[in-house]
Amino acid sequence: MDGRLPAHLEVSALIRRVNVEGGFATVLSKGEQDAGTILAVLTHNGSNTRLFERIPQLDGARAWVCTRRQDPANPYEFQEYLDRRKRQDPDIWVVELDAAGAERFIGADPDAG
Repeated sequence: MDGRLPAHLEVSALIRRVNVEGGFATVLSKGEQDAGTILAVLTHNGSNTRLFERIPQLDGARAWVCTRRQDPANPYEFQEYLDRRKRQDPDIWVVELDAAGAERFIGADPDAG
């Protein structure tokens, strides 16, 4: 065990924190209960949508990194990417966090997205 929280507990905690602070959060796709990878879709009132995922760092830590931004001219491309990721890894969780400054809920750099 690497000391990580089970995925379902981490997702539940994220949703609870966002909702308590007046935002909206929901699970878009459920993954493996304990060890599923978590992808976070961050948005604010449905705009400036970004995908964050944990990327292993050289020091062994795992940092939340923005890996994709939704193109307003082609919003379907973003969803197609998420669908492809879910097909490639059925254990993956996708959680949407809709709030101002949503990066704070995952501890990501707000300038990264």
